[in-house]
Amino acid sequence: MRKLFFLLVSTAITFNSFSQSVDRTLLTVADEKVSVDDFLSIYNKNRQVGEELDPKTLDEYLQLFINFKLKVKEAESLGMDTVPSFVKELSGYRKQLANPYLVDNEAGEKLVEEAYERLKTEIRASHILISVAEDASPSDTLKAYKRAQSIRQEILDGANFADIARVNSDDPSAKENSGDLGYFSALYMVYPFETAAYATAKGEVSEIIRSRYGYHFLNVTDKRPSRGEVKTAHIMVKYPSPVGKSSNKEKAIAKQKIDDIYNKIINESADFAEMAKQYSDDKNNSSKGGVLPWFGSNKMVAAYEDAAFSLNNFGDISVPIETPYGWHIIKLIDRKGLGSFEDEKLDIQSKVEKDSRSQAKRTSLVNKLKNEYNYKLNTSALNAMKEIVNNDFIAKNGKWSLKDNASSLTEYIFSLDSLKYNQYDFAEYLLSTFRRMKNKFEPSIFVDEAFTKWSEDLIIAYENSNLELKYNDFRLLMQEYRDGILLYELTDEKIWSKAVKDTIGLNAYYLDNKKNYMWDTRVDATVINCLNESIALKVRKKIMRGNTNIDEIQTKINKKSSLNMDIDKGLYLRGENTFVDQVQWEQGLSDLIYDNQNVKMVYINEVLPPIEKELTQAKGLITSDYQDFLEKEWLSELKAKYSISVNSFVFNLLKTNRLSELNIKHDDKVSSFNGSFNEAFKKALNSLGSSKDIFFEWHGNTYTTELK
Repeated sequence: MRKLFFLLVSTAITFNSFSQSVDRTLLTVADEKVSVDDFLSIYNKNRQVGEELDPKTLDEYLQLFINFKLKVKEAESLGMDTVPSFVKELSGYRKQLANPYLVDNEAGEKLVEEAYERLKTEIRASHILISVAEDASPSDTLKAYKRAQSIRQEILDGANFADIARVNSDDPSAKENSGDLGYFSALYMVYPFETAAYATAKGEVSEIIRSRYGYHFLNVTDKRPSRGEVKTAHIMVKYPSPVGKSSNKEKAIAKQKIDDIYNKIINESADFAEMAKQYSDDKNNSSKGGVLPWFGSNKMVAAYEDAAFSLNNFGDISVPIETPYGWHIIKLIDRKGLGSFEDEKLDIQSKVEKDSRSQAKRTSLVNKLKNEYNYKLNTSALNAMKEIVNNDFIAKNGKWSLKDNASSLTEYIFSLDSLKYNQYDFAEYLLSTFRRMKNKFEPSIFVDEAFTKWSEDLIIAYENSNLELKYNDFRLLMQEYRDGILLYELTDEKIWSKAVKDTIGLNAYYLDNKKNYMWDTRVDATVINCLNESIALKVRKKIMRGNTNIDEIQTKINKKSSLNMDIDKGLYLRGENTFVDQVQWEQGLSDLIYDNQNVKMVYINEVLPPIEKELTQAKGLITSDYQDFLEKEWLSELKAKYSISVNSFVFNLLKTNRLSELNIKHDDKVSSFNGSFNEAFKKALNSLGSSKDIFFEWHGNTYTTELK
């Protein structure tokens, strides 16, 4: 089966190469044809939105594209596309690029929209949990469900929910909170629980729901508009003992301390942040003035939350608030409500992806693909596998031999188009799963769950194999990545690394082109900076008397203060120093230049005429030019090695925005075929015959039935 699968994939890729009409071929490099549509798609990536086609730019881009294709063709001829490291790298990129195509993005959008709408409302609910493992046997599962039914009926008959929860709920916290979960919003609880909460009216008891924890039902006690989020700072005085264990004396001491801090802030205008640094027992944030991260409902203890949200104005400070952990003084720093959908979308998407509900996107796609690829289930073959598991797997403790039973495992369990997956393949999967699961399963459930996972994975894999055929943008993107990796590797070898490592070639290039790397006129100058005019005149007098040893002059002038005179020596080009640019470029001392309180002079030691730069003085530029030189030589070789043909008729239509003239017109409607591309191609071939002039439609695209 595996061999057949890969044969179909490779066949599909071969057929795809025949799908482009010759009439739309813009360019042929060696034996590779590039359609005008593919060229335009790549060109448009480099064009501004709304920018019109520019014939001049198209001419330039076509030459760049030809150069690009020549290099890729050379990489292929060298076998670089078969090197294991390349294959592995491209495979990694393909896996990442394929992910968005292997889920139902429309379903994903609906999940994000649903979460956003739910975030507008906060719900308070209590719940009762009856625990049961996800892989529990049918008897244990039924027992748990019936227990949940019985308890729920008691409540519907009038029993108090809180009383029942304390006694019957398997949630350990129920003994303390009577099942009350406080207020919560979307993306806080597990998805089935969240959905039940939003579907149940205030004051009502929900239906029984199943989550990975077991069976739940809940009582919705309140619904309110979302309070949004607040940012606060706090000063905390902790109780010294664990929650509920502090003595009355300890509590009194803590209360006195928090009151003293509060009095300092309110009556003596003490700075809140400074008081937090000095006195808060919450050392995680006291050094930051007590500032806490943003939070919404059910992120803090209820007393702290209620006090924080009751503050109205930025900067407002609460009276001391007691929580189970001690006392707090809270300052409101900022507040924000739920933003617009566009503002919140990315954050919600990120949370949905990490949430169990994201599985719904994959399941939704699988269901669509089952219809698209004519999924058929052979129930009798699947049931036969349950018998084998029940009778043989268990008896032989997972050591049942696949090889010994191969002859009896020939029936197909499900099919996609003409591709069939048989019992042998499923048995192979069951064996690997059985070893992981050991004996913790009910045979029937084990097989059903394994089949669901196995079949869904294969359906997704089948879709994955057809992505290049179904989605033109994905095909082009993969081609771009493939060619890009090849181009990088070969260009590095032929040009970039070579230019750096080939010191002999670089030196030879430099010697042949020395005149291109010239220094402009420069001056060897010293910029003298004096503290004031008086000092500047003293320095000037010394230099004008013939003492040009400026270092010696600086030493004498700076005996009393190192700030009296400062110098800056160097070789300067025009534009490199403001003061050097202000003076005449001739040997000698300039006039005084006033710079606020300071006074400057420029002493020009020598004017240097234009000369050739040494290789070390312009190595970066010379190396870059050498790389350009190597590339031009290389392209000349490639153009001589590979044939290049441009369809000038198609190119002129592109430049004059008349590509619509290439549309193929038929008297009869083009026949459309469904299923995978391979299936559709075979149907078209059998029905219409093979010819480059016979066309069929598949997923909105037109292909020829020509075989080569």
